Amino acid sequence: MTGTRDPLEQLRSALAGVPWSEEAARLTDDELLAAMGALEAVGRLVDASRVAFAGEVAERSRVELGDQRLSTRRGCRSAAELIERVTLVSGAEARRRIALGGATRARFGFTGEPLAPEFPRIAAALAAGELGADAAGTIIRELGRARPVADPAVFAAAEQALVAEATGGGDGGPVRCTADELRVQAQAWSVFLDQDGREPDDERAMRRRGFRLGRARDGLIPVTGELMPEVAAKLTRLFDAHLAPRSGGGFMTDEERSRIAEFGETRTADQQRHDVLAAAIDTAARSGEHPMIGGAAPTVLVSVRASDIESGRGVAHADGVEVPISHRAARHMMCTGGTQKVVFDDDGRIITLGSPERCFTPHQRRAITLRDGGCLIPGCSVAAAWCEIHHVIPDADGGPTHPDNGVLLCWFHHRTIDTSGWGIRMLRGVPQIRPPAWLDPGGGWRPVTKSPTRLADQHDRRPAA
Repeated sequence: MTGTRDPLEQLRSALAGVPWSEEAARLTDDELLAAMGALEAVGRLVDASRVAFAGEVAERSRVELGDQRLSTRRGCRSAAELIERVTLVSGAEARRRIALGGATRARFGFTGEPLAPEFPRIAAALAAGELGADAAGTIIRELGRARPVADPAVFAAAEQALVAEATGGGDGGPVRCTADELRVQAQAWSVFLDQDGREPDDERAMRRRGFRLGRARDGLIPVTGELMPEVAAKLTRLFDAHLAPRSGGGFMTDEERSRIAEFGETRTADQQRHDVLAAAIDTAARSGEHPMIGGAAPTVLVSVRASDIESGRGVAHADGVEVPISHRAARHMMCTGGTQKVVFDDDGRIITLGSPERCFTPHQRRAITLRDGGCLIPGCSVAAAWCEIHHVIPDADGGPTHPDNGVLLCWFHHRTIDTSGWGIRMLRGVPQIRPPAWLDPGGGWRPVTKSPTRLADQHDRRPAA
């Protein structure tokens, strides 16, 4: 124990004593890149050791050992949890190390004879510091899919070829593939090794399909998963339908439309796809075609203190996610879905339970839809069925939940209406809009609609030329 631990402690102390930021700032460009490469080489050796230790922890925590499992004896449910607690890494990282360690550690047969690792060439390159853990994991993950059906000799050749590409030992000389480049090559090898055709691949895809919400990071919830190809095709077509350029703004001139096309869209393509998905989820929840929860349509509960809403301090909380949401997001959801006042005493007992308020009825929504015809922001092509209803005068300011105070906005424009610069007001029950100053510095209020019937009426009322 001491023979292994003491050198590691000495290395840690030596590295901890270097002011890395100051050291990097003093280096020339060539020295900086050379030093970074040297540090990465050290990191590869450290990663190889981490993987080996994780694999050994997993081996000593095998299920068949029962109460003698290392993880059980240390009060943990699994090897991954034990590694998490000792190293303080995430569960995902612990599982990654275990998988890589299991695939590259030496094995033993039923009679105790030593066996080569599942991926012996990767194991050797990893232990020598020639192959990084991310590249090794990429090869193992991609080739592992074809291993059950691949010819062993061809499989070994594929492993050797990929390791050579990653370490610079291939025909291309010293140029190494990055982990991303290696993934593309490994996927090609996996397809070549799989001799079963598309039907078994489809069966594996059915088993592996999934959709996962990750842990909150930087105020966002990461999404991962694998979609069946036909589901991905449908989702892609849905995005295409809503993100395709369309002309909009019936009251606008051609010049104004061109300005919207040039300056109006500030979202990236990824952000636009996110907003389409948000609208699709809201539309599905309103459709009435999904299972009820507690006798009502699927509804997200958002809790926030009334004093915090009034003061603008603190945060709100939505059930189902661990990260708090902003007051802006809470007001957006309150405007869309209504509120219900719940009063607690100092001990947490419910003492007042109000009735749901501020929620537009289906009849009101249909009337507003006929009047507005879609998201009222010029240049926005989101259809009425995908829109939310925005209280023009907020409830907190005395605004009623009435068609004379509600307009259609898509998810994005509703979410950003307070900060985007677009102005909306109601004049005798008719919506009017004012563009932001950066788009039209001298712009005034104009009636707005995307209802084809109202647009036809406006056309008929125009004086003949």
